[in-house]
Amino acid sequence: MIRNLDVNGREFMMKDRCAQGFTLIELMVVIAIIGILAAIAIPQFNVYRVRGYNALAVSDVKNASIAQEAYYVDHRTYTSEVAMLTTFGFRQTQGVAVQIPSKDDSSYTITANHNRGDKTYTLTGPGGAIISD
Repeated sequence: MIRNLDVNGREFMMKDRCAQGFTLIELMVVIAIIGILAAIAIPQFNVYRVRGYNALAVSDVKNASIAQEAYYVDHRTYTSEVAMLTTFGFRQTQGVAVQIPSKDDSSYTITANHNRGDKTYTLTGPGGAIISD
């Protein structure tokens, strides 16, 4: 407490400004605002995470397709084994399942999905477009 004098010279007590805290209402308002922001942000964060996982699957489909074409240049046929594509530069991303469900001497199909994503992507090559289910 600090001793002060008023305009008439009388002494009065004044609380130190630093000793004051927040009122309960102020704290409740701040907590409510944080709760509202969290309620908005958390669902959006999950949507962005799923998009990121799906993007990893698309990337693996593209990379597997490039490796499949490199394999074709050397062997004049396409492979049905994903493991064979590693010697041609394909590195499978952790959590992404890549399959080659069908192939023949002149075409192939590659599918991929991330275990935390919500879509499966398919490319039928050579030169096809990536489509999602």
